[in-house]
Amino acid sequence: MEDDKYAKELDVAVRVVHMACALCQRVQEGLVSASTDQVKSKDDDSPVTIADWSVQATVSWILSEFFGSQNVSIIAEEDVQTLSKADSVGLLQAVVNTVNECLAGAPKYGLKGPSKALTTSQILEAISQCNSVGGPKGRHWVLDPVDGTLGFVRGDQYAVALALIEDGKAVIGVLGCPNYPMKKELLNYHYQYHEAMSKSSPPSPDIWERGCVMYARKDSGEAWMQPPIHGDKKFEWPNSAKLIRVSSIDDPALATSCEPVEKANSNHSFTEELAHSVGLRKKPMRVYSMVKYAAIARGDAELFMKFARTGYKEKIWDHAAGVVIVEEAGGVVTDAGGRPLDFSKGPYLEGLDRGIIVCSGATLHEKIIDAVYASWDSSNL
Repeated sequence: MEDDKYAKELDVAVRVVHMACALCQRVQEGLVSASTDQVKSKDDDSPVTIADWSVQATVSWILSEFFGSQNVSIIAEEDVQTLSKADSVGLLQAVVNTVNECLAGAPKYGLKGPSKALTTSQILEAISQCNSVGGPKGRHWVLDPVDGTLGFVRGDQYAVALALIEDGKAVIGVLGCPNYPMKKELLNYHYQYHEAMSKSSPPSPDIWERGCVMYARKDSGEAWMQPPIHGDKKFEWPNSAKLIRVSSIDDPALATSCEPVEKANSNHSFTEELAHSVGLRKKPMRVYSMVKYAAIARGDAELFMKFARTGYKEKIWDHAAGVVIVEEAGGVVTDAGGRPLDFSKGPYLEGLDRGIIVCSGATLHEKIIDAVYASWDSSNL
């Protein structure tokens, strides 16, 4: 890894995603008793919280400090429009406090924080700097500060996703999944335990290995997963990481598929028709956020299909990090025509052929692609 030209970028990206996950966990735990001012609706009615802006400001500041603000191009989801409104004073102050609390802990993750607390204007500037439009040339960081905000608000699955795109190709992917346990068998226990304990006392993360962070570098042939750190422990990387691989299951009858929870931007009816035609028997896992990519990368599921409804445009920050990790773990990611996803056209996946297919292996992927072509003409898309 030391000889890799992306070694510094991957190192900083992993560390800052760990920081962001800790920030999100603190905010999510406070949402139950917090005022409704901490959750706002954007113009498209999707929710946004202080965690979204706080993570974006934190990641933007760290990347700019480490690599130089003139050298850092960031494509990210949030802007400061809502935060700048007159009725958002309390929300803005909460973001300022959250960011400074997070950055104060930067040394714990082996990163350098600011010498003094950032001002409101500095934090707004850090958020605003994430305004790159990307393109086919140069290096661009791609950030989804809280992917699956609806899941985040509901205490469910969500992810912090950070990727690096160079000359239109995703070369680094880091995916923080604060509510996705290191061990699959603890997933249901997570919900039961969280529900039971949230009314009495905070859960002890060490008991059930809450959360994980996955990362990969393109063409390395390796994808890694490590637990978050808790309490006063210092971050250790890569000593705490372990290799992950996709599942070897290629029989559709034995495969587990993932689907988006939201029906607003995904055609569940076509996906169900496709699943039936290819022989999928298991009920799909409907999961918020890029945790679906995480599930496939480490072998918890074999398939993720998404066919957007007419008019919906896929954003690169919803896929870039997950694509790198799944592919390096041995999986296959293409559009429904079998072509690699194109991250060179800016914030959107322009030219996407019908939908997105994520599989644990080439055999299963080929069967799904064939089924798409066989089913498409009779679909209701």
